[in-house]
Amino acid sequence: MSKSIMDWVDARLPITALIKSQATEYPTPKNLNYWWVFGSLALFCLIVMLLTGLFLAMHYKPDANMAFDAVEHIMRDVNFGWLLRYMHANGATFFFMTVYIHILRGMYYGSHRAPREILWWFGIIIFFLLMATAFMGYVLPWGQMSYWGAAVITNLMSAIPVVGEELVVWIWGGFAVGDPTLNRFFALHFLLPFVIFGVVIVHLWALHAVHSNNPDGIDIVDEHKDTIPFHPYITIKDLYSMGVFLLVYCAFVFFMPNFFLEPDNYIPANPMQTPAHIVPEWYFLPFYAILRSIDFLGSYSKLAGVIAMGAAIAILFILPFLDRSPVRSFRYRPLSRQLFWIFVIDCFLLGWVGYNPADATRFNGALPLIVVGRTCTAIYFGYFFLLWIITAFDIEKPQPVPKSL
Repeated sequence: MSKSIMDWVDARLPITALIKSQATEYPTPKNLNYWWVFGSLALFCLIVMLLTGLFLAMHYKPDANMAFDAVEHIMRDVNFGWLLRYMHANGATFFFMTVYIHILRGMYYGSHRAPREILWWFGIIIFFLLMATAFMGYVLPWGQMSYWGAAVITNLMSAIPVVGEELVVWIWGGFAVGDPTLNRFFALHFLLPFVIFGVVIVHLWALHAVHSNNPDGIDIVDEHKDTIPFHPYITIKDLYSMGVFLLVYCAFVFFMPNFFLEPDNYIPANPMQTPAHIVPEWYFLPFYAILRSIDFLGSYSKLAGVIAMGAAIAILFILPFLDRSPVRSFRYRPLSRQLFWIFVIDCFLLGWVGYNPADATRFNGALPLIVVGRTCTAIYFGYFFLLWIITAFDIEKPQPVPKSL
Protein backbone atom coordinates (compact mmCIF):
# COMPACT_ATOMS: atom_id res chain seq x y z
CA MET A 1 0.00 0.00 0.00
CA SER A 2 2.83 2.39 0.90
CA LYS A 3 4.45 1.75 -2.51
CA SER A 4 1.18 2.48 -4.27
CA ILE A 5 0.81 5.73 -2.34
CA MET A 6 4.39 6.78 -3.18
CA ASP A 7 3.86 5.91 -6.85
CA TRP A 8 0.72 8.05 -6.86
CA VAL A 9 2.59 10.96 -5.24
CA ASP A 10 5.64 10.60 -7.51
CA ALA A 11 3.46 10.73 -10.59
CA ARG A 12 2.30 14.20 -9.51
CA LEU A 13 5.30 15.41 -7.46
CA PRO A 14 8.54 13.44 -8.02
CA ILE A 15 9.77 13.46 -4.42
CA THR A 16 11.50 10.09 -4.63
CA ALA A 17 13.47 11.11 -7.72
CA LEU A 18 14.51 14.33 -6.01
CA ILE A 19 15.70 12.49 -2.89
CA LYS A 20 17.69 10.02 -4.98
CA SER A 21 19.37 12.65 -7.16
CA GLN A 22 20.08 15.21 -4.43
CA ALA A 23 20.58 13.04 -1.34
CA THR A 24 20.93 9.26 -1.33
CA GLU A 25 22.56 8.83 -4.76
CA TYR A 26 24.17 12.28 -4.91
CA PRO A 27 27.78 11.81 -6.15
CA THR A 28 30.30 12.82 -3.48
CA PRO A 29 34.12 12.88 -3.69
CA LYS A 30 35.34 9.61 -2.24
CA ASN A 31 38.17 11.15 -0.19
CA LEU A 32 36.07 13.43 2.03
CA ASN A 33 37.34 13.37 5.62
CA TYR A 34 35.69 14.24 8.92
CA TRP A 35 36.30 17.97 8.46
CA TRP A 36 33.37 17.84 6.02
CA VAL A 37 30.83 16.85 8.69
CA PHE A 38 30.66 20.32 10.26
CA GLY A 39 28.27 21.61 7.61
CA SER A 40 25.75 18.93 8.61
CA LEU A 41 26.37 19.63 12.30
CA ALA A 42 25.75 23.35 11.72
CA LEU A 43 22.41 22.50 10.06
CA PHE A 44 21.53 20.28 13.01
CA CYS A 45 22.34 23.15 15.42
CA LEU A 46 20.13 25.49 13.40
CA ILE A 47 17.20 23.08 13.69
CA VAL A 48 17.75 22.73 17.45
CA MET A 49 17.86 26.51 17.84
CA LEU A 50 14.69 26.97 15.79
CA LEU A 51 12.70 24.40 17.77
CA THR A 52 13.87 25.43 21.24
CA GLY A 53 13.50 29.11 20.38
CA LEU A 54 9.94 28.54 19.19
CA PHE A 55 8.90 26.97 22.52
CA LEU A 56 10.80 29.57 24.56
CA ALA A 57 9.00 32.36 22.69
CA MET A 58 5.68 30.96 23.90
CA HIS A 59 6.59 31.86 27.49
CA TYR A 60 8.85 34.90 27.04
CA LYS A 61 7.56 38.46 27.47
CA PRO A 62 9.49 41.18 25.56
CA ASP A 63 8.83 43.85 28.17
CA ALA A 64 11.60 45.71 29.98
CA ASN A 65 9.77 45.29 33.29
CA MET A 66 8.97 41.60 32.82
CA ALA A 67 11.68 40.07 30.58
CA PHE A 68 14.08 39.08 33.38
CA ASP A 69 11.27 37.56 35.43
CA ALA A 70 9.93 35.80 32.34
CA VAL A 71 13.26 34.00 31.91
CA GLU A 72 13.19 33.01 35.59
CA HIS A 73 9.59 31.81 35.10
CA ILE A 74 10.75 29.60 32.22
CA MET A 75 13.56 28.20 34.34
CA ARG A 76 11.48 27.54 37.46
CA ASP A 77 7.83 27.04 36.53
CA VAL A 78 7.58 25.81 32.93
CA ASN A 79 7.82 22.04 32.53
CA PHE A 80 11.33 21.33 31.25
CA GLY A 81 11.77 25.06 30.71
CA TRP A 82 15.27 24.83 32.20
CA LEU A 83 16.14 22.24 29.56
CA LEU A 84 14.84 24.39 26.71
CA ARG A 85 16.69 27.44 27.97
CA TYR A 86 20.01 25.61 28.49
CA MET A 87 19.71 23.84 25.11
CA HIS A 88 19.13 27.20 23.44
CA ALA A 89 21.85 29.10 25.28
CA ASN A 90 24.50 26.40 24.84
CA GLY A 91 23.23 25.65 21.34
CA ALA A 92 24.36 29.12 20.25
CA THR A 93 27.88 28.34 21.47
CA PHE A 94 28.05 25.01 19.64
CA PHE A 95 26.45 26.55 16.54
CA PHE A 96 29.26 29.09 16.32
CA MET A 97 31.87 26.40 17.00
CA THR A 98 30.66 24.34 14.04
CA VAL A 99 30.37 27.41 11.79
CA TYR A 100 33.88 28.65 12.62
CA ILE A 101 35.39 25.23 11.94
CA HIS A 102 33.33 25.00 8.74
CA ILE A 103 34.68 28.36 7.53
CA LEU A 104 38.29 27.55 8.45
CA ARG A 105 38.03 24.18 6.71
CA GLY A 106 36.81 25.96 3.57
CA MET A 107 39.74 28.38 3.75
CA TYR A 108 42.28 25.58 4.23
CA TYR A 109 41.07 23.32 1.45
CA GLY A 110 40.19 26.09 -1.01
CA SER A 111 36.41 25.67 -0.95
CA HIS A 112 36.08 29.40 -1.67
CA ARG A 113 37.89 29.10 -5.00
CA ALA A 114 36.28 28.98 -8.46
CA PRO A 115 33.70 27.78 -9.31
CA ARG A 116 32.43 28.03 -5.70
CA GLU A 117 32.59 31.80 -5.12
CA ILE A 118 28.79 32.24 -4.87
CA LEU A 119 28.57 29.22 -2.57
CA TRP A 120 31.19 30.87 -0.35
CA TRP A 121 29.38 34.23 -0.40
CA PHE A 122 26.14 32.65 0.76
CA GLY A 123 28.06 31.00 3.58
CA ILE A 124 29.46 34.36 4.72
CA ILE A 125 25.98 35.91 4.50
CA ILE A 126 24.74 33.12 6.80
CA PHE A 127 27.61 33.90 9.18
CA PHE A 128 26.72 37.59 9.22
CA LEU A 129 23.02 36.87 9.84
CA LEU A 130 23.97 34.42 12.58
CA MET A 131 26.04 37.07 14.35
CA ALA A 132 23.16 39.56 14.19
CA THR A 133 20.71 36.96 15.50
CA ALA A 134 23.02 35.94 18.35
CA PHE A 135 23.59 39.54 19.42
CA MET A 136 19.86 40.25 19.56
CA GLY A 137 19.25 37.02 21.44
CA TYR A 138 21.92 37.94 23.98
CA VAL A 139 19.90 41.04 24.87
CA LEU A 140 16.65 39.17 25.60
CA PRO A 141 17.43 37.86 29.15
CA TRP A 142 17.64 41.56 30.13
CA GLY A 143 20.38 41.06 32.69
CA GLN A 144 23.21 43.46 33.40
CA MET A 145 25.48 42.16 30.64
CA SER A 146 22.58 42.00 28.17
CA TYR A 147 21.57 45.60 28.79
CA TRP A 148 25.03 47.13 28.77
CA GLY A 149 26.18 44.98 25.86
CA ALA A 150 23.26 46.32 23.83
CA ALA A 151 24.04 49.88 24.93
CA VAL A 152 27.73 49.67 24.00
CA ILE A 153 27.39 47.86 20.68
CA THR A 154 24.41 49.83 19.33
CA ASN A 155 26.06 53.09 20.37
CA LEU A 156 28.89 52.29 17.94
CA MET A 157 26.54 53.31 15.13
CA SER A 158 26.89 56.90 16.36
CA ALA A 159 30.39 56.91 14.81
CA ILE A 160 28.85 56.94 11.32
CA PRO A 161 29.15 60.51 9.98
CA VAL A 162 26.01 62.64 9.51
CA VAL A 163 23.38 59.95 10.22
CA GLY A 164 25.00 58.13 13.16
CA GLU A 165 23.16 59.78 16.03
CA GLU A 166 19.78 59.50 14.30
CA LEU A 167 20.49 55.85 13.46
CA VAL A 168 21.15 55.00 17.11
CA VAL A 169 17.89 56.67 18.19
CA TRP A 170 16.05 54.71 15.49
CA ILE A 171 17.58 51.41 16.62
CA TRP A 172 16.79 52.13 20.28
CA GLY A 173 13.28 53.35 19.53
CA GLY A 174 14.01 56.24 21.89
CA PHE A 175 16.88 58.08 23.53
CA ALA A 176 18.14 55.11 25.55
CA VAL A 177 18.08 51.32 25.49
CA GLY A 178 14.68 50.39 26.85
CA ASP A 179 11.37 48.67 26.19
CA PRO A 180 11.12 49.59 22.46
CA THR A 181 14.66 48.26 21.94
CA LEU A 182 13.80 44.96 23.60
CA ASN A 183 10.64 44.57 21.52
CA ARG A 184 12.51 45.20 18.26
CA PHE A 185 15.31 42.83 19.14
CA PHE A 186 12.86 40.10 20.13
CA ALA A 187 10.95 40.44 16.85
CA LEU A 188 14.13 40.33 14.79
CA HIS A 189 15.62 37.49 16.84
CA PHE A 190 12.49 35.44 16.17
CA LEU A 191 12.42 36.29 12.45
CA LEU A 192 16.08 36.04 11.44
CA PRO A 193 16.51 32.28 12.08
CA PHE A 194 13.87 31.60 9.43
CA VAL A 195 15.73 33.94 7.07
CA ILE A 196 18.92 32.01 7.86
CA PHE A 197 17.13 28.74 7.11
CA GLY A 198 16.07 30.13 3.72
CA VAL A 199 19.63 31.23 2.90
CA VAL A 200 20.87 27.79 3.98
CA ILE A 201 18.58 26.21 1.39
CA VAL A 202 20.06 28.48 -1.28
CA HIS A 203 23.53 27.64 0.06
CA LEU A 204 22.82 23.92 -0.39
CA TRP A 205 21.38 24.59 -3.83
CA ALA A 206 24.61 26.34 -4.82
CA LEU A 207 26.60 23.44 -3.34
CA HIS A 208 24.74 20.86 -5.41
CA ALA A 209 25.16 23.01 -8.54
CA VAL A 210 28.98 23.06 -8.31
CA HIS A 211 29.41 19.89 -6.19
CA SER A 212 31.54 19.48 -3.09
CA ASN A 213 35.20 20.33 -2.91
CA ASN A 214 37.61 17.71 -1.56
CA PRO A 215 40.80 17.64 0.56
CA ASP A 216 42.99 17.54 -2.55
CA GLY A 217 41.16 20.52 -4.04
CA ILE A 218 41.05 18.96 -7.50
CA ASP A 219 38.20 18.57 -9.95
CA ILE A 220 36.43 15.29 -10.50
CA VAL A 221 37.90 13.54 -13.55
CA ASP A 222 35.83 10.35 -13.65
CA GLU A 223 32.56 10.45 -11.72
CA HIS A 224 32.35 6.65 -11.58
CA LYS A 225 35.85 6.23 -10.11
CA ASP A 226 36.23 9.42 -8.09
CA THR A 227 32.82 9.62 -6.39
CA ILE A 228 30.65 7.56 -4.07
CA PRO A 229 26.94 7.85 -3.22
CA PHE A 230 26.13 10.22 -0.38
CA HIS A 231 24.22 7.41 1.33
CA PRO A 232 25.42 5.36 3.11
CA TYR A 233 29.10 6.38 2.88
CA ILE A 234 28.77 10.02 3.92
CA THR A 235 25.63 9.71 6.04
CA ILE A 236 27.36 7.19 8.31
CA LYS A 237 30.15 9.73 8.93
CA ASP A 238 27.58 12.41 9.65
CA LEU A 239 25.67 10.17 12.07
CA TYR A 240 28.82 9.09 13.89
CA SER A 241 29.97 12.71 14.19
CA MET A 242 26.53 13.75 15.40
CA GLY A 243 26.72 11.11 18.14
CA VAL A 244 30.08 12.46 19.34
CA PHE A 245 28.75 16.01 19.05
CA LEU A 246 25.66 15.19 21.13
CA LEU A 247 27.80 13.62 23.87
CA VAL A 248 29.77 16.86 24.27
CA TYR A 249 26.70 19.08 23.82
CA CYS A 250 24.66 17.16 26.41
CA ALA A 251 27.60 17.18 28.84
CA PHE A 252 27.45 20.98 28.86
CA VAL A 253 23.65 21.18 28.89
CA PHE A 254 23.23 18.81 31.85
CA PHE A 255 26.46 19.20 33.84
CA MET A 256 27.97 22.61 32.94
CA PRO A 257 25.04 24.68 31.63
CA ASN A 258 26.46 28.02 32.78
CA PHE A 259 30.04 27.46 31.62
CA PHE A 260 29.70 29.92 28.71
CA LEU A 261 27.27 32.31 30.43
CA GLU A 262 28.24 35.51 32.23
CA PRO A 263 27.37 35.63 35.97
CA ASP A 264 26.43 39.32 35.68
CA ASN A 265 23.56 38.34 33.40
CA TYR A 266 21.81 36.78 36.38
CA ILE A 267 21.48 40.29 37.82
CA PRO A 268 18.46 42.30 36.53
CA ALA A 269 19.35 45.11 34.13
CA ASN A 270 20.14 48.35 35.94
CA PRO A 271 20.72 51.46 33.77
CA MET A 272 22.22 53.24 36.79
CA GLN A 273 24.98 50.70 37.49
CA THR A 274 27.61 49.83 34.89
CA PRO A 275 29.36 46.42 35.21
CA ALA A 276 33.06 46.52 36.02
CA HIS A 277 33.94 44.87 32.71
CA ILE A 278 31.53 44.60 29.78
CA VAL A 279 32.39 41.53 27.74
CA PRO A 280 30.44 39.99 24.83
CA GLU A 281 29.97 36.28 24.18
CA TRP A 282 33.14 34.38 23.25
CA TYR A 283 32.25 34.14 19.55
CA PHE A 284 32.32 37.96 19.26
CA LEU A 285 35.58 38.42 21.18
CA PRO A 286 38.06 38.48 18.23
CA PHE A 287 36.07 41.19 16.46
CA TYR A 288 35.55 43.06 19.75
CA ALA A 289 39.34 43.03 20.23
CA ILE A 290 39.84 44.46 16.74
CA LEU A 291 37.33 47.19 17.53
CA ARG A 292 39.17 48.16 20.73
CA SER A 293 42.62 47.91 19.19
CA ILE A 294 42.05 50.62 16.61
CA ASP A 295 42.76 53.68 18.68
CA PHE A 296 43.89 56.51 16.40
CA LEU A 297 44.26 60.01 17.77
CA GLY A 298 41.51 62.42 16.91
CA SER A 299 37.72 62.38 16.87
CA TYR A 300 37.39 59.53 14.37
CA SER A 301 38.90 56.73 16.49
CA LYS A 302 35.49 55.13 17.10
CA LEU A 303 34.67 55.25 13.38
CA ALA A 304 38.02 53.64 12.53
CA GLY A 305 37.31 50.85 15.02
CA VAL A 306 33.85 50.21 13.59
CA ILE A 307 35.23 50.12 10.04
CA ALA A 308 38.00 47.71 11.10
CA MET A 309 35.52 45.42 12.85
CA GLY A 310 33.25 45.36 9.79
CA ALA A 311 36.21 44.88 7.45
CA ALA A 312 37.32 41.83 9.48
CA ILE A 313 34.19 40.04 8.27
CA ALA A 314 33.75 41.77 4.90
CA ILE A 315 37.26 40.78 3.78
CA LEU A 316 36.07 37.18 3.62
CA PHE A 317 33.88 38.15 0.66
CA ILE A 318 36.92 39.03 -1.48
CA LEU A 319 39.02 36.06 -0.31
CA PRO A 320 38.27 34.09 -3.54
CA PHE A 321 39.96 36.88 -5.51
CA LEU A 322 42.92 37.32 -3.14
CA ASP A 323 44.01 33.70 -3.40
CA ARG A 324 45.33 33.33 -6.97
CA SER A 325 47.30 30.12 -6.68
CA PRO A 326 46.63 27.49 -9.37
CA VAL A 327 46.33 24.95 -6.53
CA ARG A 328 43.29 25.12 -4.25
CA SER A 329 44.22 23.03 -1.23
CA PHE A 330 46.78 24.20 1.32
CA ARG A 331 47.73 20.52 1.62
CA TYR A 332 50.06 21.14 -1.35
CA ARG A 333 51.02 24.74 -0.50
CA PRO A 334 53.57 24.79 2.39
CA LEU A 335 53.89 28.58 2.71
CA SER A 336 50.13 29.19 2.63
CA ARG A 337 49.66 26.40 5.17
CA GLN A 338 52.09 28.04 7.60
CA LEU A 339 50.36 31.41 7.18
CA PHE A 340 47.00 29.77 7.77
CA TRP A 341 48.01 28.27 11.13
CA ILE A 342 49.51 31.59 12.20
CA PHE A 343 46.14 33.15 11.31
CA VAL A 344 44.26 30.56 13.43
CA ILE A 345 46.52 31.15 16.44
CA ASP A 346 46.11 34.88 15.96
CA CYS A 347 42.30 34.53 16.09
CA PHE A 348 42.58 32.75 19.46
CA LEU A 349 44.88 35.50 20.73
CA LEU A 350 42.39 38.14 19.60
CA GLY A 351 39.69 36.33 21.54
CA TRP A 352 41.89 36.33 24.65
CA VAL A 353 42.59 40.05 24.21
CA GLY A 354 38.87 40.78 23.80
CA TYR A 355 38.03 38.87 26.98
CA ASN A 356 40.41 40.95 29.12
CA PRO A 357 39.86 44.60 30.09
CA ALA A 358 41.25 47.10 27.61
CA ASP A 359 43.64 48.62 30.17
CA ALA A 360 45.02 45.27 31.35
CA THR A 361 48.76 44.56 31.28
CA ARG A 362 50.96 41.49 31.24
CA PHE A 363 54.51 40.66 32.38
CA ASN A 364 54.40 42.83 35.51
CA GLY A 365 52.84 45.75 33.67
CA ALA A 366 55.55 45.92 31.00
CA LEU A 367 53.25 44.91 28.14
CA PRO A 368 49.92 46.75 27.76
CA LEU A 369 47.25 44.46 26.35
CA ILE A 370 46.29 47.10 23.79
CA VAL A 371 49.70 46.59 22.14
CA VAL A 372 49.03 42.86 21.87
CA GLY A 373 45.62 43.62 20.39
CA ARG A 374 47.03 45.97 17.77
CA THR A 375 49.73 43.46 16.82
CA CYS A 376 47.17 40.66 16.46
CA THR A 377 44.89 42.95 14.43
CA ALA A 378 47.77 43.71 12.06
CA ILE A 379 48.47 39.97 11.72
CA TYR A 380 44.77 39.29 11.04
CA PHE A 381 44.60 41.65 8.07
CA GLY A 382 48.20 40.92 7.10
CA TYR A 383 47.28 37.28 6.47
CA PHE A 384 44.98 38.22 3.60
CA PHE A 385 47.50 40.71 2.19
CA LEU A 386 50.36 38.18 2.30
CA LEU A 387 48.16 35.48 0.79
CA TRP A 388 47.52 37.80 -2.14
CA ILE A 389 51.20 38.72 -2.46
CA ILE A 390 52.60 35.17 -2.47
CA THR A 391 49.97 33.91 -4.94
CA ALA A 392 49.75 36.93 -7.26
CA PHE A 393 53.53 37.15 -7.74
CA ASP A 394 54.23 33.38 -7.76
CA ILE A 395 56.37 33.52 -4.62
CA GLU A 396 54.97 30.20 -3.45
CA LYS A 397 55.84 27.06 -5.36
CA PRO A 398 53.11 24.43 -4.78
CA GLN A 399 53.90 20.74 -4.50
CA PRO A 400 52.71 18.29 -7.20
CA VAL A 401 48.96 17.69 -7.09
CA PRO A 402 47.35 14.28 -7.86
CA LYS A 403 45.70 14.04 -11.26
CA SER A 404 42.62 12.31 -9.85
CA LEU A 405 41.11 11.13 -6.59
